[in-house]
Amino acid sequence: MSAEKSIFQRPFWVVAFALSAAISWGWAYPLIKLGFDEFGITQTMTGSKMLFAGVRFLISGVLILLIARFFKRDFKVKSNKGAWYIFLYALLNTTFHYAFFYIGLSHSDGARAAILNSLGVFMLVLLACLFFKSDKLTGKKIAGCIIGFAGILSLNFGKGSSGGDFTMMGDGMIILNALCSAFAGLMTRGLGKHVDVFVGTGYSLALGGTLLILPGVVMGGVLPNITFYGVVLLGLLVGISTLGFTLYNKLLSCNPVGKVAIFNSLIPVVGAITSCICLSEPFYWKYILAAGLAMAGIYIINKR
Repeated sequence: MSAEKSIFQRPFWVVAFALSAAISWGWAYPLIKLGFDEFGITQTMTGSKMLFAGVRFLISGVLILLIARFFKRDFKVKSNKGAWYIFLYALLNTTFHYAFFYIGLSHSDGARAAILNSLGVFMLVLLACLFFKSDKLTGKKIAGCIIGFAGILSLNFGKGSSGGDFTMMGDGMIILNALCSAFAGLMTRGLGKHVDVFVGTGYSLALGGTLLILPGVVMGGVLPNITFYGVVLLGLLVGISTLGFTLYNKLLSCNPVGKVAIFNSLIPVVGAITSCICLSEPFYWKYILAAGLAMAGIYIINKR
């Protein structure tokens, strides 16, 4: 008789948890931009952006570790190699990832950045086929990724106040963020070999957040205007990180990577809608086209 599957491997809960992570991350786009405005962080204040991001992830990491302690999770890292693995994972998954993300988002519309960031999803689906036997490269996956990537390319159709032209500080930074996300996703699969996945998630966020704070302070980063509303926004972002990374990392550690990662193609849909609602950004036809192509990619890859 086979062992009973973990709740994180049961089809219904895989879908529920993956959707929860994707939807929560979609809300981060407008909340970050609102947070920048409330704290008085302008486009040129790179150090302050890194400080803001670092505080968010440090608090989130500590919160996850406190929850892990409450539930008596094993905090032991299995080897020195494991410690270096966690350090590299923290750099890739948190420090570099979100340094690029916060800089890029402040130079781009939230809806545009949300859709462009989906590049990392399709990269991860394809890269997983190279590294893991559980993820096989099929015609459906190739077709789904091509269609999804076509959605990303459609962002550059036309010009206008939405920022149709490519910019390194905007689109370029979001693409670098997506690359970090894809390779960090591959590393997440091996995290459980070195430490408990929940504990490892807490370690990586706390360490990665600290490594964002330090250079942010050195670069003269400050939070010029601290208000109650700003603290509420920061608290919501901490909650998004805590929920999203805890669920997503656990799902990646015990399921085929492509099966889980592809749900993040829904992030652009949520990010585009919430950015237009919360930030009063104009909603362009190319957002609908890009989101539709991304969703078509999800359907093709997951169709049995």
